[in-house]
Amino acid sequence: MKTRYPFIAFFSLALSIAFSVPAQEFRGQYSPALKNTYFGVNIGYIQYPFSSRQLLPGNTVGAVKVPHTAVRIVLLGHEFNKNISAQVTYMRPVKWVEYRDVNNSGKTMTVWMNVAGLTIAGKIPLAKKISLFTEAGLALIMRRGFTMDNQPVVKSASYGTGLFGASLQYKLNPKWDLQLSTTYSPENKKEMQPHTLFYSAGFHYFMRELSKERVEKVKAAGYHFPKQVLSLGYAINVLGYGVNKFVSQGVIPIFWGGEVKAKHGLLISYQRNLFHSRKVFSLDWGVEAAFWKTNRDQTRFFTVSAYPVMRFHTIRSRSLDFYLEYSVAGPSFISKPKMDGLATGQKFTFKDMMGMGIFAGKKKSINASIRIAHFSNGNLFPENDGVMVPLTFSMGYAF
Repeated sequence: MKTRYPFIAFFSLALSIAFSVPAQEFRGQYSPALKNTYFGVNIGYIQYPFSSRQLLPGNTVGAVKVPHTAVRIVLLGHEFNKNISAQVTYMRPVKWVEYRDVNNSGKTMTVWMNVAGLTIAGKIPLAKKISLFTEAGLALIMRRGFTMDNQPVVKSASYGTGLFGASLQYKLNPKWDLQLSTTYSPENKKEMQPHTLFYSAGFHYFMRELSKERVEKVKAAGYHFPKQVLSLGYAINVLGYGVNKFVSQGVIPIFWGGEVKAKHGLLISYQRNLFHSRKVFSLDWGVEAAFWKTNRDQTRFFTVSAYPVMRFHTIRSRSLDFYLEYSVAGPSFISKPKMDGLATGQKFTFKDMMGMGIFAGKKKSINASIRIAHFSNGNLFPENDGVMVPLTFSMGYAF
């Protein structure tokens, strides 16, 4: 009974978010909520002068290696008009800072750091295709330190501070902006955190209103994209975690693993289509409630998630459509932040999944899918061991 009421409250909230998305009879055109939304990627040089100053008293280090390649992603941005926009970003180095020969032990330890940002941006035109893009807002700095012999050496930290940036943007066309950027967050002496300065190059991609000609082509094509899908799924580790490890530990990792392993789980989900292209791509918004049991200690927990789903319909036929799907950074509630002796963070986390499926039947109303999933907080908190979800088999009704 103690867990029932927050579960119902959170699930009701997630459902209200999903159903509040404006429905469109024809989804081959961006809805008002999606128009002028954008995503972006920047790659460049990060400077944050980690040194022996971050060590707690009584500790020593032989050398500190600070890798300088980093990535900043605009997870979601929206342009309210030609001059004002808001965006949610996430930045991290490709490799972590290394503390070598800590306390004359010969061991190398790593310090993890991420910067999540929420900023308001302004655009000032300088020429026909060139603009100055400035931003300011809030940064959440997360640093995961390390211990030796159960004693902290570099402490972990998580705190809010300012985030400031500027970009020189070149409008390649209405959908693509290229940019040279810099962002800055100040040092925090209390947390012994150095300042962060990031120089980068990248792009923004905008979801602009489609032309009437293109919309008519989408309508004329007549390919099936279900408006809604209701499904029931069951996850089980009878086949192990080989698929999870293959896509998270391979030569080119395309997914994530997790230290806590789910043994099995029961899931119910609802998805609504927001947009689709002529034949291949579709974007859905979904909500899911799930009950789980861990593999080691048989710990029971539940999750509630709201998430985006990108589908790529690769095979089309009269009675069957085959698709690949991918979802990332779906905000979620997890009932237990510590399981199997591991710390997964706080009760706020993210859901990611990838898989494949079919829509079958005369009206393509039968949905079957197989996928894997992952829960972690994206290093927003120092503890982030993550949850690995094995193969999940789902059956659903599309309508």
